[in-house]
Amino acid sequence: MNVIENIRRQARANSRSIVLPEGEEPRTLAAAGILAREQLARAVLLGDPEKIGKDARSRNIDLSGVKIVDPRSDPKKKLYAEKLAELRKHKGLEASEAEKILSDPIMFGTMMLESGDVDGFLAGAIHATADTVRPALQIIRPAPGVRTISSFFIMVVPDCSLGDNGVFIFADCAINPDPSPAKLAGIAVASARMGARLCGLVPRVAMLSFSTKGSAEHELVERVREAARLAKEKAPDLDIDGELQADAALIPEIGERKAPGSSVAGKANVLIFPDLQSANIAYKLVQRLAKAEAIGPILQGFNKPVNDLSRGCSVDDIVNLAAVTAIQAGFGAN
Repeated sequence: MNVIENIRRQARANSRSIVLPEGEEPRTLAAAGILAREQLARAVLLGDPEKIGKDARSRNIDLSGVKIVDPRSDPKKKLYAEKLAELRKHKGLEASEAEKILSDPIMFGTMMLESGDVDGFLAGAIHATADTVRPALQIIRPAPGVRTISSFFIMVVPDCSLGDNGVFIFADCAINPDPSPAKLAGIAVASARMGARLCGLVPRVAMLSFSTKGSAEHELVERVREAARLAKEKAPDLDIDGELQADAALIPEIGERKAPGSSVAGKANVLIFPDLQSANIAYKLVQRLAKAEAIGPILQGFNKPVNDLSRGCSVDDIVNLAAVTAIQAGFGAN
C-alpha cells in the first residue's frame, strides 16, 4: 500500500467533517464530490447554494452527501459573531462588527471549527497563506505547550530507494522564514512525530546545512548545530543528527564517508531545512524535476486541524490534504 492509499484509508476510517470555505472555487467543488463519493471526509462547502448547485450540475459533479452553508444567511452567524467578539474583545471588537467580518467565508469557516461544528478546516486554493493562517492564529490558537506553528510536506518520489522507499518529510516549507535554533528544533521534533503518525515511517531526522560535521564554520552552520543539539535534548527517543549536507543525509556511501557512525547520515527520511527559502525551493525542485507527489503544506501545532493549500493546487491535492486534515482531527490537538 503506498502512502497516499494509506492516508486515504485512514481518513475513511475517521469519517470527519471538513469545512472548505472556498466552496464556489471549481477545484474545491470537484474535490468535495470526490471526498463524498470515496467517503474520505464529510465535506462542508461555504458559499451561495444556488451558484454551487448550478456549477456542480454544469460540471457533472455529484454533491450528494456534501453540506452547503451560506455564511451570509446561516442561522448560526449571530452566535458565531457573539463568540468572535468575546474572543477578540481585547482588540475592541464588538458583535455588530464581528457579524460583518463573518461574511468572509474564511472567518466563518474558522468559527465553525472553533465552535466544534466541523472537525477540520482547509482553504488556500484562492487565498494566500497569510489570509488562511492569520484567522487560525487569532481564533484556533496553538495547542497547549506549542510555541511554534510550522508546516511540512510529505514528498513521494517515484522509483526512489532513498529515504523511506521514496517517502520523505520536508520542513518547514511554508510558515517560518528564519527560525531560531529553538524553533528549528521544535519544527524537527513535530515534523518527525507527525510524519510517523501519518506515514508509518520510523523517523531519521537530518538537520540540513551546507556543512557536515564541521566541514565549514559559519554562524549559519552554528545555528543548525545548535538546533540539532536542542532537538536531541527535546526528543531523546528520536534519531536526529546534524549538521549534515543533503548528500551526506541521503546517500549511504557519502554519509559513511562524511559522518561515520551516524545513525541518520545516508538514511535520512525527515529533512529539516535551515530556513523557509531553502525549504520552499527544495520541495518545488523535487516536485517538478523528480515528478514527486507533494502532499501539503501540512500545518502542525494548532489546537484543532487547520491546513493551507497552495494556490497552484490540483483537485487531487485538495482531496489528499482534506484526507490528512481528517486524520489530524482523529489525533486531537496536533
